[in-house]
Amino acid sequence: MTHVTEHPLVRGGRYTALATACVRGGVAAGLGIGALAVLVIAGWISSPYPDSGPGGALHLAAGLWLLAHGVDLVRTDTLSGLPAPLGVVPMLLAVLPVWLVHRAARDTLDTAGGGVRRPPSASGAVGAVAGGYLLVAAAVVVYGESGPLPAEPLSAGLWLPAVVVGAAGAGVWTALGRPLPEQRQAAAALRAAGLGLVTLLGGGAAVAAVSLAWHAGEAQAAYAGLAGEWSGRAAVLLLVLALLPNMAVWGAAYGLGPGFTLGTGAFATPLGLVGDPAAPPFPLLAALPDDGRGGWIHWAAAAVPLTAALLQGGRVGRSARTWTARDTALTALGAAWGCGAVVAVLSAAAGGPLGTSRLSAFGPVWWQTGAATVLWGACVGVPVALGVRAWGRRVPRAKRPPVPAEASAVQEVRAMQAARPVPAAPTGPATGPVPAAGLAPPPPSAPDGPDGEKAPPEPSPAAAGRTAGAKATVAGPGFDDDPPYDAYDPYDDSAFEPYDYLPAAWEPGAPPPPPA
Repeated sequence: MTHVTEHPLVRGGRYTALATACVRGGVAAGLGIGALAVLVIAGWISSPYPDSGPGGALHLAAGLWLLAHGVDLVRTDTLSGLPAPLGVVPMLLAVLPVWLVHRAARDTLDTAGGGVRRPPSASGAVGAVAGGYLLVAAAVVVYGESGPLPAEPLSAGLWLPAVVVGAAGAGVWTALGRPLPEQRQAAAALRAAGLGLVTLLGGGAAVAAVSLAWHAGEAQAAYAGLAGEWSGRAAVLLLVLALLPNMAVWGAAYGLGPGFTLGTGAFATPLGLVGDPAAPPFPLLAALPDDGRGGWIHWAAAAVPLTAALLQGGRVGRSARTWTARDTALTALGAAWGCGAVVAVLSAAAGGPLGTSRLSAFGPVWWQTGAATVLWGACVGVPVALGVRAWGRRVPRAKRPPVPAEASAVQEVRAMQAARPVPAAPTGPATGPVPAAGLAPPPPSAPDGPDGEKAPPEPSPAAAGRTAGAKATVAGPGFDDDPPYDAYDPYDDSAFEPYDYLPAAWEPGAPPPPPA
């Protein structure tokens, strides 16, 4: 009876969690398009010469929202009357929609897991959130068909689901604690690829910023010529800010070697500018390199992918100290492929068509930048990974500890004592044993004391002479201020003899004295 009662409750709880996740996805889509609509309507209200009414502003907001997901748009109000494609995505606009989908998927598992309901599976959460989001996106695509910026159908069917599912998958991965593959090589390759990607994009942003600062005069003139009133300048400024991530990708592509296209037949690479660029007047495009062959300042951009490959290979090498050389090389090559795949996707989003004819190709070519990233990682990252691994596996030489000054002085005294000639041993009585060479004869047994105790034996003349010689040696020149030799006697015995005069383990010792 208990199992029959709990089964529908569990199933109902799971279906409720999936429905809630679907609603979360729809709400995320509505928040994204609502934020852009508020921004566009504010610009339309502040404009002194609006070209259209509120409907046109809403259609523009819908087109910008789709463009933020990588969807190509089609401009219908051109001067020639022919539709022109618009495929350059302002990548900063994509941050808000992606973050909203990510948060919706993450909260789906966090809320369900912390409550009494049975949480949905990872794939179920991704599908539910993405499904709710795409339902709203489909309505936006249909609504945008009647506006000045309709979506291109093939691009909407390809890029929109890919971006939404990827962001939802990232949210579920975050809710699960960001687990990495159990295989150590795969986890190390992912970490190294992330480090190389961050370094590459950061270096590309630095290259673009330096070039823009170098051409600050041209950029300011282009900015002032686009709009005269403050509302138009504010709109241009917002567009410049939205295109700053694109500028970083362009700088990375320039440093990688393939560069980027400026219209059909025009290329900008570190070697120089080839062809006649068809760049429209825009502040960021003022940072393009000048005509002619490139100099050392242009070639210095190659330091960006070089640094990224070095850090990427070093990260793999530090993790591969216990691996074989083959596994290390394959891991470094996998990191290069992973970084190249992400760079290719970002290059495809950062570039695209701006119109027809010569403006049909504008920005980095995705397969060229991706292939160049893989080549940098394979040619530089793999040898660096092997070198760091070999350096980490070396066996350091054992270093002898420094000898203290006191121990050094004692060693010198013992060496001097060992170099002194040993006096001949006296001949013992006929009835007694003859001691070994270099050994003092055993002292005679002392008579018993009044209480029956053994009195301490008297030191032999030879032992007393050797002790006095050792004291004289220590108290020689240079030892006037040092303590006497008796301070080194641990037993405070006048018959103490240095260890150099004791028999070694392989020498025959003196036999015990005969009983009285």
